[in-house]
Amino acid sequence: MESNRAQTELSEPTQERIQAGAESYRRPMLAAYDLFVLGMMSRFMWRCPRGRMLAHYNRHAGAAHLDIGPGTGWFMDKCRFPVESPSITLLDLNEVVLATAAHRIRRYRPEIRTGDAFQPFDTLRGARFDSVGMNFLLHCLPGTMAQKAVVFDHVTPHLRPGARVFGATVLGLGPHHSKRSGKLLAKLNRSEVFSNLDDRQGDLAEQLGARFTDVETVRSGTICLFAARHPGA
Repeated sequence: MESNRAQTELSEPTQERIQAGAESYRRPMLAAYDLFVLGMMSRFMWRCPRGRMLAHYNRHAGAAHLDIGPGTGWFMDKCRFPVESPSITLLDLNEVVLATAAHRIRRYRPEIRTGDAFQPFDTLRGARFDSVGMNFLLHCLPGTMAQKAVVFDHVTPHLRPGARVFGATVLGLGPHHSKRSGKLLAKLNRSEVFSNLDDRQGDLAEQLGARFTDVETVRSGTICLFAARHPGA
């Protein structure tokens, strides 16, 4: 019980934990991100090739798109958007991430906004979107899945009727992890890069279902691909 309490306290979404997760994405890490994280780790450690995540992205991305936690912008760079010139907005707490992703997809002239997933997105100034991508965001957010799901509440006012909320996240410890991936997951949680030891596919589906319709959660290796639709009015 003491161990569980310690883990809970470690993953609480305090401002220090939120900032620690965001600041781990510095220029050296971003320089290796596409090859190491999206390439090698996704394929061989998490057992979900980035091509499968890109297909998921292609399926759900809309003409007016918001990306929260855009990383290097790899998915948007490779995505087949439904229009030739999509309207793209990038949102992250880390300005280095925003600059990196914005430069990568500069042909789309993206808007960049600094924002915290645990706070209302006032920086979006009332903008509304057809899709919201959250690739590899949730496993970096501290707290339980119920606490992380506040990001869905904050994005809802910015969704058009029928808008899609989608993404991919590494699930917590369980039989879907190999011995190697479980050890890596524990190490990433200790270093506060991840905060997801207790993240479960069923809990994510429950949180999405409480807010949206047409919920889909599909596990590929240790990664959960998710999508849901905003019913709107």
